[in-house]
Amino acid sequence: MKTTHVWRRPTLGAVAALAGVSTATVSNALNGTGRVSEATRQRVIAAARELGHAPASTARAVASGCTGVLGLTMTTYGDLPVSYTEIPYYGQLALGAMAAAHERGYMLMVMPSSLSPWMWLSAPMDGVIHAGPRADDPVRSLLRERGIPIVSEGRPCRPVPGDAWVDADLDAGLRLALDHLAEAGARRIALTLPVHDDAYPHLVEQAYVSWCAERDVPILVERYASLPDYFTTEQTAAGLLLDRDPRPDAIVGVYSDSGHNILAAARHHGLEVPRDLLVACISEDPDYATTSPPVTAVSLRPDRIGEEAVDLLIALINERTGVDRRRLVQPELVVRRSTHGLSSSSPGSAG
Repeated sequence: MKTTHVWRRPTLGAVAALAGVSTATVSNALNGTGRVSEATRQRVIAAARELGHAPASTARAVASGCTGVLGLTMTTYGDLPVSYTEIPYYGQLALGAMAAAHERGYMLMVMPSSLSPWMWLSAPMDGVIHAGPRADDPVRSLLRERGIPIVSEGRPCRPVPGDAWVDADLDAGLRLALDHLAEAGARRIALTLPVHDDAYPHLVEQAYVSWCAERDVPILVERYASLPDYFTTEQTAAGLLLDRDPRPDAIVGVYSDSGHNILAAARHHGLEVPRDLLVACISEDPDYATTSPPVTAVSLRPDRIGEEAVDLLIALINERTGVDRRRLVQPELVVRRSTHGLSSSSPGSAG
């Protein structure tokens, strides 16, 4: 006769044993309460993840008058539909945030960008992560009216005291790409830059200008309209850069499809990548592993940003003291053939 093994949720004691702490410490670490060092809290979360433990949050939420639900919202652009889930960055952000919320015993509700103002104000949730805050952001304004904790994914354009946000270290990320291109022989590195009313393009431009000034190399920036779509406008911007004399020997794009757009502009100009032009971009798009040639990309680690945003939001909900309300996640460089070094005979490779 076969016996059926019934899965049972790992206990606090099992997590405590694996992490080498008390059950009280496990409870405090997972619930964002008490005084627990960051190193200990991370060790407890890792142990809970390994064992598959998720706190039973429903009873706790009811007892405290909370919902046990976190919201993840995206900014809106009037009637312009934005398919966030089709953009690799936001897809990974949502999955990272969802996994972190579930590990901590919360539900994560990903809210569509087309909700009416009434729904933004009335949907049940204890706190919200708001992605991509704009200078005049209608969603952010409505959420502030609710008086619930808010964590921004990305730095607000007009920060005020008490703002809480998690962002990629954009300066470090862009420098990873620029340093790599310089090591590959590039001396005239250009940037295609979107015109947009959030902090991202401004921070990227700051990092680029600073890097160029430190090395006394030319600043080569071509801006393009990002809405309603940036495919044609960025290809045009890259083309204008390649029409310059002398032309750039490398171009960096900073949006998800920028690598595709710059490759298209290079082909239009009869240039071969990487022989005549090096190409890199900031993107999470896995398709860059199979483009011709595969494109070097900086990953902003949206999965980690989602995890950190959930951790910070739960800390605010539980009024945890001594919390860093402004957090940076370190990007990673994925090197591929599009930056494998310039030909010495390339016109753009002159110093």
